[in-house]
Amino acid sequence: MALTFTPEGIYCRAGDFHIDPWRPVARALITHGHADHAREGHGAYLATDLAAPVMRHRLGEITLDTIRYGETRRIGGATVSFHPAGHVPGSAQIRVEVGGEVWVVSGDYKLGADALSTPFEPVRCHHFVTECTFGLPVFDWPAEADVAAEINGWWAANAAVGRFSLLGAYALGKAQRVLGLLDPGIAPILTHGAIENTNAVMRGQGIALPDTEYVTPDMDPKQRRGALVLAPPGALSGPWARRFRPASTGFASGWMRLRGVRRRRAADRGFVLSDHADWAGLNRAIAETGASHIHVTHGYTSIFARWLTEQGYDADIVQTEFTGETLEDEA
Repeated sequence: MALTFTPEGIYCRAGDFHIDPWRPVARALITHGHADHAREGHGAYLATDLAAPVMRHRLGEITLDTIRYGETRRIGGATVSFHPAGHVPGSAQIRVEVGGEVWVVSGDYKLGADALSTPFEPVRCHHFVTECTFGLPVFDWPAEADVAAEINGWWAANAAVGRFSLLGAYALGKAQRVLGLLDPGIAPILTHGAIENTNAVMRGQGIALPDTEYVTPDMDPKQRRGALVLAPPGALSGPWARRFRPASTGFASGWMRLRGVRRRRAADRGFVLSDHADWAGLNRAIAETGASHIHVTHGYTSIFARWLTEQGYDADIVQTEFTGETLEDEA
């Protein structure tokens, strides 16, 4: 088999490399820069040129080689290429061909296009390794324009009465996608340091984002009433957020489709916005690969693998340390 599943991660013996390994290895091919896929400690890394700046920002001095979407590279006895996953800027599906057998490791992906990431492209293969973070029919994503209208309407109503709008979104990808949906004419946009640092990296890549103001320890919130404050989810429940009063709290996540999750987070508003595929997107992506063998990695694995088997696929569950979308800080 072109790929096997080992305690270190997904392994290609022919090329002697791993894909998104969770234990230190000599050579790692990385789908994208989120912390559960791009980890410290590997000898050498290969990722897309678009993912490289964030990876260097997060991992520091690493030995990192880059590859463009669609570029073919021979590594030992394997032929590899990286293809858009639509998840976050630079995210990729990794195609591996050995002896005519083709595998695609999707990492995390979504099919709905946005203004931030290169749109998902289906890749034909025999074996497809897929996430299923939102692998239940209840997860169906609204149109992005509708979500933008909801967020801006909530923010404008809060600003009109002098309330802050505290919005939780993880620092890489989701926060910048939210920024692209905001109407800067409503009030100032303030950002947590983790988000502003990532913003700086992406602006350095030429990605356009609206003007934001980094929240410093000496900032006087009273001078910015009505602002939207964008922060990682974990920051909204601690002392960092308490300076912004009065406030309404919201979260932008696919998990906001479940009312119980919003209640547990004590959120006033939940906005359904995810960088992962919903139920329909997962099924469509799998069908478009033409693969008969589906390997399910993280999410609702048991339910989704059973569903795929009922649809005629040869489906199995692979135990990994990937986490998918959470309402905790990704790091």
